[in-house]
Amino acid sequence: MEHRINVLLGATLLLISLLPATVQAQVRVGVGRGVEAPASNDDLLNYANPKEYEIASLNATGTRYLDPNSLVSLAGLKVGDKVRIPGEIVGSSSRKLMDSGLLDDVELKASHAGEGKVALTFVVRERPRLYRVSFMGVKKGEQDQLKDKTKLNLGKIVTNTIIKNTQLAVRKYFVDKGFLNTKVKITTIPDSSRNNATLRVLVDKGQKVKIAKITFDGREELDDATVRMKMKSTKQKRFGRLFSPSKFVPKKYEEDKQKLIEYYNKLGYRDAIIEDDSVVHNPDNTISLRIKLDEGHKYYYRKVDFSGNYLYPADRLREVLGVVKGDVYNPEDLEKRLNGNPGQDLSSLYMDDGYLYYNAQPIEKSIDGDSIDLEIRIFEGKQASINRVVLNGNTKTSDHVVMRSIRTLPGQKFSKTLLIRTQRELATLGYFDPEKIGINPVPQTDGTVDIEYTVEEKPSDQIELSGGWGGYVGFVGTLGLTFNNFSARNIPNFGAWRPLPAGDGQRVQVRFQANGQQYQVYSMSFTEPWLGGRKPNAFSISASHTVYKSFYDVNNPYGNLYQPLKGRAPTGSYTNTAFTVGLGRQLKVPDDYFTLSNSLSYQRYNLNNLDIFYIGYSNGISNNLTFNTTLARNSIDNPQFPRSGSSFSLSGSLTPPWSAFRGTSALSSAEDQYKLVEYHKWMFDASWFQTVFGKLVLNARAHMGFLGSYNRRTEIGPFERFVLGGSGLAGQGQFALAQDIIGLRGYDDRSVYTADYDQTTNSNVRSRGGVAYNKFVAELRYPVSLNPSATIFVLGFLEAGNNWGSYSQYNPFDLKRSAGFGARIFMPAFGLIGIDYGYGFDRIPGVKERPSGQFHFTIGQQIR
Repeated sequence: MEHRINVLLGATLLLISLLPATVQAQVRVGVGRGVEAPASNDDLLNYANPKEYEIASLNATGTRYLDPNSLVSLAGLKVGDKVRIPGEIVGSSSRKLMDSGLLDDVELKASHAGEGKVALTFVVRERPRLYRVSFMGVKKGEQDQLKDKTKLNLGKIVTNTIIKNTQLAVRKYFVDKGFLNTKVKITTIPDSSRNNATLRVLVDKGQKVKIAKITFDGREELDDATVRMKMKSTKQKRFGRLFSPSKFVPKKYEEDKQKLIEYYNKLGYRDAIIEDDSVVHNPDNTISLRIKLDEGHKYYYRKVDFSGNYLYPADRLREVLGVVKGDVYNPEDLEKRLNGNPGQDLSSLYMDDGYLYYNAQPIEKSIDGDSIDLEIRIFEGKQASINRVVLNGNTKTSDHVVMRSIRTLPGQKFSKTLLIRTQRELATLGYFDPEKIGINPVPQTDGTVDIEYTVEEKPSDQIELSGGWGGYVGFVGTLGLTFNNFSARNIPNFGAWRPLPAGDGQRVQVRFQANGQQYQVYSMSFTEPWLGGRKPNAFSISASHTVYKSFYDVNNPYGNLYQPLKGRAPTGSYTNTAFTVGLGRQLKVPDDYFTLSNSLSYQRYNLNNLDIFYIGYSNGISNNLTFNTTLARNSIDNPQFPRSGSSFSLSGSLTPPWSAFRGTSALSSAEDQYKLVEYHKWMFDASWFQTVFGKLVLNARAHMGFLGSYNRRTEIGPFERFVLGGSGLAGQGQFALAQDIIGLRGYDDRSVYTADYDQTTNSNVRSRGGVAYNKFVAELRYPVSLNPSATIFVLGFLEAGNNWGSYSQYNPFDLKRSAGFGARIFMPAFGLIGIDYGYGFDRIPGVKERPSGQFHFTIGQQIR
């Protein structure tokens, strides 16, 4: 055998030596285009006698965009290297250049450069660069989506990898939408004059593949409807299915199978598995799914023991864990009890006392029939104290503003609950994106821990620029500016004006609303949330001035609606000047979610030939001196879209009991009776948030208000009464003066009230307002976008409320009901804007027309 090989090799070499020299010069060796030698250097390719040469020079030609020197370096050769020609190293250099993916062709030329030296030149042709991508067979909107999915940046080198990845990305996009039979063909159209190429992507989506039937084999413990419900994204065809289409998406199918097993595990079926599943393609372009289940047995806790616990006895740990003998064995619930419920789980017991390195590992120690003995092995570790607190990302807000909201301070013991609480406090400031607040405990070698907080600033200032039509005053324009992160101390520092000094967490609000000379409101306020800088004592001061002029002509009842006001003298006027100063502080008891706020306000009402209350009081000055105290608790996690927590407030507004110091003669006329406004007013508001599942959130609210007088000698006055119905926005004109506006969707503005004693005065009763109201709301909210630049969510609501003109009529079960849906969008520059469609179900006394559906617009956070 060896003799035959030698004979063949000798014959081959002899044949090569007999070939003409010109032919030998075109022999190519190696990967790519190999080595080409000029005719005058034919001895370089003497296969019978390879020689070793020193590289005298290395060059690359044919490049247009690439650097020749960089290409030469990729070949793995350098000047001065010894190479054997012909030899493997020459071919491998060409292979390396081709493997880089940058070139479409490589040709290596060699020539003598002196005795024992050789000059090597790589002649290359670059791959074309991407000039355009053309999607064919799809809609314009789909083309835009595909451009985002493929991420094909123009100017990239067109390689086989890019073409293949593009093909996979396009097909995956349509497969995820249910088009399982999508075919993608990509054609490269070169432009040699510019070394560019256009990728033409031809897509044949085919028809959407739907699920004709899903069959579950082995299902015994759970009913069929429950199992199908857990396959949330994999549904079989049926009539009327709109919101959960029956398209088949392989990725969603795999996720649903995993969720189904997790649901079995929750119910105690720890051994549940999917033994097999199959996808059958039907002739009508549908598929059928068959899933074979093995549910296994249902397991229960029998015994729970602890090991490694030295700080707390086992009984104390069992109490916190909350698992007793006979409970259904649920690994997911067990993990929550160990680590997933801040403040109430087992990890909080240790970590809130500084044991940062605590770890608990549940071990199934014994399984006997349907009973499981569990051993929880605990590693307690050592206590860790906080060494440093590091803050990153606050480019606008001053460090001291953020640090005063941080609950984990240097020198304190590490606390998991305080970490979570700090995250909530930073979110409620309103200066940072709540979705991007990061917390990172960094253990140190000395047993301490550094806490790193990362925040991302978001716009917090707001501008209100709007116009609207009020039925009594016509067009009303509004201009409002709110600076939520103002800095008073930087006012002298003009370098900090961008456009105003900011960063110290103070709030300044200026607002102007007007309809020419008929209606004008000026208001401004300032709030310092940390008076003195050491404690959260919120100091606020505000002032406002309202002017309303009536042009009503008794000889022409419709004159003020249909005739221009220009040149007409007012027939009556009203002004209201108000000042308020307040001070609030955070409480420690019962917990530090509570706040107590007190304020003192003064309002001066001046009526000039204008009976705004329809009680014969049209001229005079009323003085309203009020002390307000509010006890509130707020634990919501996010002010824009809360998912958990609650807020409660109970407030009382009290004027001095002037009637106790005044004689009966002082109350003989309306001017004297209302010269000093007298009342006591109580308000209760509650709001509760809870995640139902996924991103769906339930918000339940209750609102109540009561207005009273101090003694029987004086009836309840017309000031500060409740007006119910509509969107809840404070209207303009005489009907919005000295009243509390409450919304009730599905009904007209100011329309909800209880029939008064005299049906002929219903319009007047409606204008005066009630002395008590109740309102209850249930909303389901779902977020569309949680981007801080535009937080959007949709909602559906049930609502009920009523307004009573006297306590003899008060009946908390007599409520006007409504239902509907809506949407909210929060933009930092404009605040919260909403639209609702509500339908009222109950008639209003004295109104002949039945309630009907109507739209409501809201601006700002409606608290009632």
